[in-house]
Amino acid sequence: MHDFHPNLRTPICEKLGIRYPIIQTGMGWVSTSHMTAATSATGAIGFLATATQTFSEMKASVREIQELTDNPFGINVRTDSPDIEERLDWAIEAGIKVVSFAQAPKPEMVKKLSDSGIVTIPTIAAKRHAEKVAEWGVDAVIAQGKEGGGHTGEVPTAVLIPQVTKVVDIPVFAAGGITDGRGLVAALAWGAQGIAMGTRFLLSDESGVPTEIKQAYFEAIVTDTVRTQSIDGVPQRVINSEMVRNLERNRFLKFPRAVTSALKFRQATNTSFSDLFKEAIAMKKNQSMTWAQVALAANAPMLTKATMVDGNYEIGIMPTGVGLGVIESAPTVAEIVEEIMTEASQCLRDLTETKEMN
Repeated sequence: MHDFHPNLRTPICEKLGIRYPIIQTGMGWVSTSHMTAATSATGAIGFLATATQTFSEMKASVREIQELTDNPFGINVRTDSPDIEERLDWAIEAGIKVVSFAQAPKPEMVKKLSDSGIVTIPTIAAKRHAEKVAEWGVDAVIAQGKEGGGHTGEVPTAVLIPQVTKVVDIPVFAAGGITDGRGLVAALAWGAQGIAMGTRFLLSDESGVPTEIKQAYFEAIVTDTVRTQSIDGVPQRVINSEMVRNLERNRFLKFPRAVTSALKFRQATNTSFSDLFKEAIAMKKNQSMTWAQVALAANAPMLTKATMVDGNYEIGIMPTGVGLGVIESAPTVAEIVEEIMTEASQCLRDLTETKEMN
């Protein structure tokens, strides 16, 4: 049994039934059943990315995780998916313990899951968003600062987390540029009860991301990322590759590419044309998106698939947090979790000893 610092077992650990306050986020095309099960088996908690799966694939992946580990795990869902109600009903029947969301959930979704005993954890990027979902009755939030990968807000992590923890009474997981045990200790100092990481787990042994794509991440430095709206109309952080620079320079090419991506995404997720149209209407209404943004919305998952699945960084994008610049290897998820907990424990002990000496 590891002798980790007792302060690292925060109240949210008890609620989720986990040993360590670490979340592996549900990254599209990356957070597979294999990675999720491996993460949860360590005592942290992994989230399966179902937003890029068909309903059948989602069910098969959940069953596989349940065969691989008895520990709690979660699923990440698209709240604007045409079959979201069916998916949530099935998740309740399947005994899913935790649900996170790829977009803001609707209040009725939160109530439905909460009434069934499922823990709900949306991701937010601003203080006002945290206040809103807390009023809806969510159990916790992942507060992601602008250093995070993929879609992200404007506020730096070190500013956002203290803001959020001051205004809500629910547990907060800190995210955005966090990769190690010192980041966990910093998050606790800001008032969070744990951390959520994507890039660190993307670069793990269990990650199915092709070797050549992982190598591209390793070769990048902290300043090689960019927040851009050219991919799908919403700011997201990616590696500033030639592909991204081309999108920035040739903005008039975005819409033809987006239409092609939408059709590919429809095929990949087994979505009918009528459901695709209904989804577009819902996105425009519920997320206050312009038709231009709706047209671009399918870009991100398909351009991400090109790299994370197909291994082609010349036509795809590489979502990442700024933390990629300090990651140099891809150990197992068990080694990642143990290293974080060990470093955090030592950091807390060093701080305690320094305080006692003074």
